[in-house]
Amino acid sequence: MTTPADTSNYKTVSFSETTITELMIPSYSNFGGKIHGGILLSLMDKVAYVCAAKHAGNYCVTASIDTVDFLQPIEVGELVSLMASVNYVGKTSLIVGIRVVSENIKTNVTNHTNTSYFTMVAKDEHDKPVQVPGLILENRDHVRRFINARRRKEEKQNYKLETAKIHTPDDILLCEQLLQGERCLMV
Repeated sequence: MTTPADTSNYKTVSFSETTITELMIPSYSNFGGKIHGGILLSLMDKVAYVCAAKHAGNYCVTASIDTVDFLQPIEVGELVSLMASVNYVGKTSLIVGIRVVSENIKTNVTNHTNTSYFTMVAKDEHDKPVQVPGLILENRDHVRRFINARRRKEEKQNYKLETAKIHTPDDILLCEQLLQGERCLMV
């Protein structure tokens, strides 16, 4: 890894690391008594913004969210901590990794409920994309996260190219063949 001569426009990962902790209250729950996924997405978006804006020194917007898998339910009364760090930087975008952990404050049991990756774009005062500072990777975890984020970005680009090729045939007989064995009826 080479070090640029001028590191003045670089920031460490730890500079913008952000943790938000919030108590899960009854108004956040669904009919089953579990916390709404939408509430968690909103909290993740909030922590991603703070982390990205701290690194970029500018307003940031969410460009995409990669894989939100809910691994464990979160109950009313639990504390939820959302830990965010910049995992990757491009020219005007950053990928923020978020780890969500719930804690039952009565039993002290903690659960990793999900991990997600938000792509954020830095904007200037005219709402135009603006270059973000480079990233100083301070340890092996930061290097691993950067490489993994770059790989996910490449896979996402490949996925977009592949899905652009998907089309539904115009031939009704071919459609019927493609739907054989599926749980649907054509009427």
